[in-house]
This record gives sequence, C-alpha cells and structure tokens, in this order.
Amino acid sequence: MTRREMREHCFKMLFGVGFYPPEEAARQAEQYFASPEEDDTREDGTVEIIHQVDMKEADQAFLRARVEDMTTKVPKLDEQLNEVAQGWKTRRMGKVELTILRQALYEMRYDSEVPEKVAINEAVDLAKKYGGKDSPAFINGILAKLVTAE
Repeated sequence: MTRREMREHCFKMLFGVGFYPPEEAARQAEQYFASPEEDDTREDGTVEIIHQVDMKEADQAFLRARVEDMTTKVPKLDEQLNEVAQGWKTRRMGKVELTILRQALYEMRYDSEVPEKVAINEAVDLAKKYGGKDSPAFINGILAKLVTAE
C-alpha cells in the first residue's frame, strides 16, 4: 500500500474517531476495518470505490497505532493550530479541515520520514478531495505559517 493510500485511510479513521470522546477512539477506529466496501457513481456514470479496507494486518496495525498516537496528541496539535490560525480557532473549523490540519501537523512534527513540504502537499490534496472549494487554500495557508513558526 502506498503512503498516499495509508494517509487517506488514516485521515478517514481520524475523522471518524473525532466524533467520539477520546476513551472511545480505539473502539471506533477498529470499526473502520469492519466497514463494508462502499462505492458511488460519478456524474459521468463511472463507479468509484470510496471505501475499501483490503490491507495487510501490518498496515492495519500501523494505522491503529498512528491514529491512537494522533488522538493522544490532539490537544497539543490544536494548541499549535490555534496559535497561527488568525480568526479561526479549532472549535470553529469544519471537521474535515480540522482533521486534515491535525494529520499534516502531526506528520510535520512527529514523523521524521515525511518532509514538511510533502505533508503540506498531501494535506492540500486531501482538502481538494474531501473539503469545500476554499479548503485547499485554507489548509495551505495555516500549514505554511506552521513551517515558519518553528
């Protein structure tokens, strides 16, 4: 599985657990792997798989551990986001954008294998796919401030 695919699965899991209290995060994350395959029909009539969890146990274990670690760091991540997001505290942000920002910031601060530029680029790509029309610029602007805030 590619890093991009893993990142997208991680985003979906983190988004899902974001609706539950921290003590339920692990149980909710586990639900992700039990979810049935889901598809959707595009405007042009082609079918697109939007959810399919067909991965090796090692990949599942990696995702579980990553989401658990991110979940424990949410207060720290949100604090850093609130410092640079002028007029946009995390409590006012959309869930999609907030999840993307948390994941990208986590990669920037805690994953030495992911260069900051890659984390930002991947976050913008996720925003294009899952966010609103202004999401990519919003994500890019906040993450750019976090690079210079070090």
